[in-house]
Amino acid sequence: MQSNPVPSTHRRHLLQIGFGIIAAGGLIVPARAEGLVEKAEQTIGMKPEEVTPPEDLMREHGVLDRVLLIYEAAMRKFAANEDFDPKVITDSANVIRDFIEDYHEKSEENFVFPRFRKAGKLTDLVDTLLQQHQAGRRVTQRILQHAPGSRKDGDDRRQAIASMQAFIVMYRPHAAREDTDLFPKLRDIVSGHEFDSIGEDMEKQEIQKFGEDGFEKMAAHVAQIEQAIGIGDLKQFTPA
Repeated sequence: MQSNPVPSTHRRHLLQIGFGIIAAGGLIVPARAEGLVEKAEQTIGMKPEEVTPPEDLMREHGVLDRVLLIYEAAMRKFAANEDFDPKVITDSANVIRDFIEDYHEKSEENFVFPRFRKAGKLTDLVDTLLQQHQAGRRVTQRILQHAPGSRKDGDDRRQAIASMQAFIVMYRPHAAREDTDLFPKLRDIVSGHEFDSIGEDMEKQEIQKFGEDGFEKMAAHVAQIEQAIGIGDLKQFTPA
């Protein structure tokens, strides 16, 4: 029967304990213990650096920002009366609902926000971010409601445009505040063990919802939507 692999953070913890005991016994100097841990990690196939919870959340913001760019491209096409399949908008809103709202934001709400409340740090910011999560879900529902009828000029198109604009206006500063004010402080308010535990819990949630390599799959899906609306080539955004 095949045994389950030990999570990388657990393996690192066991290595640290082992070398710590050796150091305490005087067989190696403590200053060398961490270097030996890293060497042992490489020997058994562990990555020297795992993706930390803040890094994980920030790269998921990259998916969010790419969808905002798709929304902006759709609005430019509407303004120029260029025809395109509004399924692009629907697919993008589904990414927001499934990956950002039902997964990324749930990670923040379950694993990050409670730690700041418990520590009594940045609680006003956390309250505002949570309120914006709730508002964003309502806006996404409106986008999904009106996108299918937005191909022709009319109320559906106007409602879809207004909803996409509202979403962009809120989420650009929302994500920026999380990236600069909230996430970098997480390590300061929890122990090293709890910090690793948050990462493990987030990884389990990702695998349960999307399977292995969930982030990579979602980023690839967004790239396909970008191609469909004509913004897949990054070079086109370079000033002449």
